[in-house]
Amino acid sequence: MPVKKLKAFLDENNVKYIVIRHSSAFTAQEIAAKSHTSGKEFAKTVIVNVDGKMAMTVLPASYQVDFELLKDIFGTPHVSLANEAEFQRFFPDCEIGAMPPFGNLYDMEVFVAETLAEDEEIAFNAGTHTEMIKMSYADFERLVEPRVFKFSWKTVSMPGDSSERWAVE
Repeated sequence: MPVKKLKAFLDENNVKYIVIRHSSAFTAQEIAAKSHTSGKEFAKTVIVNVDGKMAMTVLPASYQVDFELLKDIFGTPHVSLANEAEFQRFFPDCEIGAMPPFGNLYDMEVFVAETLAEDEEIAFNAGTHTEMIKMSYADFERLVEPRVFKFSWKTVSMPGDSSERWAVE
């Protein structure tokens, strides 16, 4: 069971967390809704291909990856969404699409969207489509040591929302 590896890692590092079981769900927004978790606090894991190397991006469920910003951050025109065939082997103990944001456990660099880093708590898939973990962002950051950047935008926003992708002039 995938959650065992993650729970063991969290326990070894004296992290307080809760495991929440929910009915099967496959999108981050759906999981957030079923678990009554804010779309800003539910962290989704998106694997990207940067010049042929896999990297893990972690962002709020209600946000989308901005590949143009990632290209600028990495200084390369070769950044794309990785397909399952490209990253499946990195996560042998996880259901596809339910990878936890702990790239350090899978030998993968982790990049976190700055909007997620503002949260006190985060929730995320625990390796299955029926379990999630909720813990403090500070503990997550301490264990994973991600690089934090602005590389995402909110899918739906209101006028004047500072998370809005499009600037109003």
